[in-house]
Amino acid sequence: MPVRGPKSGFRRTIAIRRVLRRDGTTAEQRFWSKVVRRQFFDLKFRRQHGIGPYVVDFYCPAKKIVVEIDGDTHATDQAIQDDQSRTQYLTSFGYTVIRYTNCEILNNTQGVFEDLANKIGLL
Repeated sequence: MPVRGPKSGFRRTIAIRRVLRRDGTTAEQRFWSKVVRRQFFDLKFRRQHGIGPYVVDFYCPAKKIVVEIDGDTHATDQAIQDDQSRTQYLTSFGYTVIRYTNCEILNNTQGVFEDLANKIGLL
């Protein structure tokens, strides 16, 4: 069976994306406040964006960058395995996945954005 493209499943995720935008974590809200309206190097970011069967936390189309902000639920063996599968799927279509924890966002926001700028070649 062929691998389905990154647009497959788009409509199925609409309701999920709406809920995730409404109920975002404090870390996600902080990250969004720094990238909304092209505040970060004039790059457009989308929040809770559907790519194939997945909903990613943040997506920058110009750089094909996916930023995932992981909470405590991502520390279990199953969640780690699921995140690896998700990352493999996204990278197979040319996306770069960058992960930060809630703690990193909340306790070192400036450091996270410096790291992000370095990882995507802006500094």
